[in-house]
Amino acid sequence: MNVTFTKKETMFLESLEECRMATSHEDIPHVKPVSFVLYNNTIYIATDYDTRAFKNLKKNPKIAISIDEYVPGAHRAICIQGDAKILEKGKEFLEIYNVFYKKFEWVRNQPWKEGEAPFIKIILTSKSSWGLK
Repeated sequence: MNVTFTKKETMFLESLEECRMATSHEDIPHVKPVSFVLYNNTIYIATDYDTRAFKNLKKNPKIAISIDEYVPGAHRAICIQGDAKILEKGKEFLEIYNVFYKKFEWVRNQPWKEGEAPFIKIILTSKSSWGLK
């Protein structure tokens, strides 16, 4: 299935830096805020090896994220479900690292190399959005 973002969804996603990521451990949901980028119609998330979310995704690659901006009466959001692919090194890792490096000061202040911290690539299976005008 090929899920793509509309122009309005793309503009919304490019305007934000944080989302909430949900994973599962033994059927117990785990949700946490994470930094993300949209690059070539794909969501990428930065994480660390020692996190509960990373350990969950190693056992169960199903992932969901919620990206939203709450303003009373004008809530905007995109909810995404998919499969996680872990990127630890190689051409795609380096390309995404450069996108994160340009976007986030915290990456420039605490840089890392291949094999030191992975990215999560979300292979979209479904999405829904609302409030995007």
